[in-house]
Amino acid sequence: MKFKGKIWKFGDDVNTDEIIPARYLNITDPIKLAEHVMEDSDPSFASKVGLGDIILAGKNFGCGSSREHAPVAIKAAKISCVIASSFARIFFRNAFNMGLLIFESPEAASGIKDGEIVEIDVDKGTIKNLTTGVQFTVASIPPFMKQLVVDGGLIPHLKKRGFGQAT
Repeated sequence: MKFKGKIWKFGDDVNTDEIIPARYLNITDPIKLAEHVMEDSDPSFASKVGLGDIILAGKNFGCGSSREHAPVAIKAAKISCVIASSFARIFFRNAFNMGLLIFESPEAASGIKDGEIVEIDVDKGTIKNLTTGVQFTVASIPPFMKQLVVDGGLIPHLKKRGFGQAT
């Protein structure tokens, strides 16, 4: 799996209320949630972000509440992945459960600038800054977690394997 996108850079401790403000938690349609992603940090973000773009952040991305709306809104905004120095543990698991690809890399988080274009090779575990030519290595994603993303999240993954279907 290989893809590239434009970087949208945010700082440390981006909490779930900044990713999708609590005033929108009554929305269940992912596309409608995507209209408000990162709204409090950048009110025009949802209208500027493009298909396959990438969020890059510092440490503790997704801290705060355990709402699943946060990774759902990011994924529905057609963002290909999030790269951060570190993730809040509950966000880390929610991201994979919702089918959102994430990478931890303090080096990439500090070595890539807003607006630069990067290419990610999931299988090789590399993030290459196409703007500067610098390459970063990331920990490989366990096969099960990668399969969750490929299948679209935990629920589609389980349905694909026959769980929850009448017999």
